[in-house]
Amino acid sequence: MTTKQEVLRYTAFSEDPKGGNPAGVVLDAAGLSDAEMLSIAAELGYSESAFLTPPPEGLGGDSGRAFTIRYFSPQAEVPFCGHATVATAVAIGERIGPGDLVFATRAGTVQVTVTEVSGSLRATLTTVEPHTEEIAAADLDEALAALGWPAGDLDPAIPPRIAFAGARHLVVGAATRERLADLEYDFERLEALMHRLDLTTVHLVWRESENVFHVRDPFPVGGVVEDPATGAAAGAFGAYARELGLVPASSVLTLNQGEDLGRPGVLTVELREGDERVRVSGTGTRIS
Repeated sequence: MTTKQEVLRYTAFSEDPKGGNPAGVVLDAAGLSDAEMLSIAAELGYSESAFLTPPPEGLGGDSGRAFTIRYFSPQAEVPFCGHATVATAVAIGERIGPGDLVFATRAGTVQVTVTEVSGSLRATLTTVEPHTEEIAAADLDEALAALGWPAGDLDPAIPPRIAFAGARHLVVGAATRERLADLEYDFERLEALMHRLDLTTVHLVWRESENVFHVRDPFPVGGVVEDPATGAAAGAFGAYARELGLVPASSVLTLNQGEDLGRPGVLTVELREGDERVRVSGTGTRIS
């Protein structure tokens, strides 16, 4: 690395260093330029890395538990990243103990609670207020063409929408687990569409049961073929599922991700009636 700041490596949404989604974490990024942060993220090669600096005036939170956090993929800065937030929260929890954290992100203020469960740390982030929107038919056709998915392979019970809970994701439902497992897409074509629609990932979903889903997230705009576990998309999907009536307003969903990449992880999505925000939680552990 080209910086004196320590660069930590954590995985999120798994207690196994070989599972979940790895992220770089720099707990003291003061003095690093944007170019240096991008260079660190690119050198690590993870889908995102997180960089902490002191909080802005008036953010709130307890002293020593409030921060500004920025996220960089190998190619660009992104407004919000769930797995890097969880990884960072676990890293902080290991150093100063469980408790509440407050992060100022480009997408808004994100609250995180770190708890200890059976000797492992677990982080729960609360998203900014989410929303969903329609996708134009021509744009959906282009997305399916880039994915190589015929319209007949879609699940009509999971209609395509763009969902937001800190970042924008296109939700597409697969009719079968086999369709979800068979992912070989046109990287440049999908990347171009995602840049045009300001999408962070395409969130591919197969429903196993009432509250259990399997998901995958192509991430070409970040320079990564696929994100192994995507907390921001999980939050957006939770809001989408509630808004479209796929699940009750008060629900706990389990999202399994990373199995097809050999990096299995589990994301827990909690919806609370009367609170539009979504809670996404998972474990994390240090890689090295």
